[in-house]
Amino acid sequence: MANLNKVFLAGRLTRDPELQHTNSGTPFTRFTIAVNRSYKDKNGNWQEETSFIDIVVWGDAADRAVSRFNKGTEILIEGRLRQSTWETNSGEKRSRIEVVADRVQLLSQPAGRGREQEDIDDIEF
Repeated sequence: MANLNKVFLAGRLTRDPELQHTNSGTPFTRFTIAVNRSYKDKNGNWQEETSFIDIVVWGDAADRAVSRFNKGTEILIEGRLRQSTWETNSGEKRSRIEVVADRVQLLSQPAGRGREQEDIDDIEF
């Protein structure tokens, strides 16, 4: 049986991304997007559910994402799921699932924020 790990998400950034570096100097950024889903409940009333998804962007693309995206920016993410596990200083085991982005596409800027002419809508990795 073949394995497949591919994710497509569209949502809005919940905060401005910040550039970070690994110990070896590789740039990356982590941010969260809010993804909304509308559905009808058992009474036929429309409801909205919001999921908050952690995204990580690596390399030169992380620098471009930090300079072009900010809180409220609507983006489309194409990537894969990755699970990280670690142990806290007190010995508790923790895990997190995040999306490692392969492609980020700008869908819209927050109201009142313009785009610079040299901005590119797609950030490919």
